[in-house]
Amino acid sequence: MLAVRTVAFTRPVTQASRVHPRLRLTPVHSVCTTRTMSVPADPSAPPPAPEWNFSVSDMPPNPLGEGRWIKTAAALIIGDEILNGKTLDRNSNYFARFCFENGIELKRIEVIPDDEDEIVAASRRLVQTHDFVISSGGIGPTHDDITYASLAKAFGQPLAHHQETLRRMVEMSKARIDIAGQSAEQRTARERMALFPARAEVLFIAPDVWVPVVRLEGRLCVFPGIPRLFQRMLDGLARFLPLPPASERPFRQQVFTTQPESSIAPYLTELQARVKAAGVRVGSYPLLQRGVYVALIGRDKDAVRALGVEVAEALHGRMVSEEEAMKEKAGL
Repeated sequence: MLAVRTVAFTRPVTQASRVHPRLRLTPVHSVCTTRTMSVPADPSAPPPAPEWNFSVSDMPPNPLGEGRWIKTAAALIIGDEILNGKTLDRNSNYFARFCFENGIELKRIEVIPDDEDEIVAASRRLVQTHDFVISSGGIGPTHDDITYASLAKAFGQPLAHHQETLRRMVEMSKARIDIAGQSAEQRTARERMALFPARAEVLFIAPDVWVPVVRLEGRLCVFPGIPRLFQRMLDGLARFLPLPPASERPFRQQVFTTQPESSIAPYLTELQARVKAAGVRVGSYPLLQRGVYVALIGRDKDAVRALGVEVAEALHGRMVSEEEAMKEKAGL
């Protein structure tokens, strides 16, 4: 492979090469000319990453029915590695923030092992009682990745390879030398990642991601456990979901006070009783030996902000933004 390098050469200005006085803008002492030289490319440099542009799925019908939107949600986190402490679960936190920002009430987060009976029982129960359920983990190529098979059993479906998912998988793997040389047994293991419940919806949410979101019963969406991929796919799925209208989305105002939580408890109890009818929730979250964050959550943004001013004055505190509060808590 050859690369093009630009090399500059400087030559003195001669009488013949002088710029016409009317065209000269600044004094010129030398001019540059360029030549292109073909030089060998660095053989150790990695090849450029290919760009993918697969088609994205069409918008499906609203699984909840026309005019309805998601009100409640649950998360099913699957994996022995979460329960034994080997892996930190970041996906439930990201999902909780996704739900809050979109006006969905997250009612439950469950963490269960890689066990077929547990997955079957939990998925059936959560789908019956929530509008939107996500599962995370257990969809890889190894023996303990049993989420697809367990969900197929839960909802009475056989397993079948999804041909378009296989095609995209193969296409995106062509540039990987480590995969190109796999044995037949290794390829079979890899293809397990496209072995879905046969009647499931398959939603391709991005042109450069071959892994689809698999949806069952119109409510249960299956995600990988890798946090970066989980986040990318959840954000990509948003456009396919019947999300609540903007008027249903909550606003949160936080107030920080240096007073101990026990000192402000009577005031917060009275405050919650007073604003409950207006749909405002009051919460308190202490920082050890530093103070307390009071959270006010409601749909009327102006009313919640006005209440924040009142609370800040009553508790000798200050109103803080979401960014300030997250930065403060992240430092603990």
